[in-house]
Amino acid sequence: MNSINLNLIMAFSLALLGVLIYRTHLMSTLLCLEGMMLSLFILMALVISYFHMSSASMAPLILLVFSACEAGVGLALLVKISASHGNDYVQNLNLLQC
Repeated sequence: MNSINLNLIMAFSLALLGVLIYRTHLMSTLLCLEGMMLSLFILMALVISYFHMSSASMAPLILLVFSACEAGVGLALLVKISASHGNDYVQNLNLLQC
C-alpha cells in the first residue's frame, strides 16, 4: 500500500472518528461527513485510474453529486434548526416532536 492510499484511509478514519466524538454541534458533524466523502472521492478516483477501469469512471462523479446533495440538505437543516432553536446543539433536538 503506497503512502497516498494510506493517507486517504487515515483521513477517512479521522473524519469518522470526528463524527463519533464531536456529536454536540451539527456543523462539526457536517464538516466531518464532508471530509469522509472527499477522501472517498479521491480514493475511488485513484483506484479507478490505477486499475484502468473505464467502465466505472463515472462512479466518482456520482459520489460527488451525492456528496453535494448531502451538503445542501445538511446546510438547509442547519439553517432551519438554528432559526427555530437558536443554536445547533444536537442534544437539544427531539426528533419525536412535531
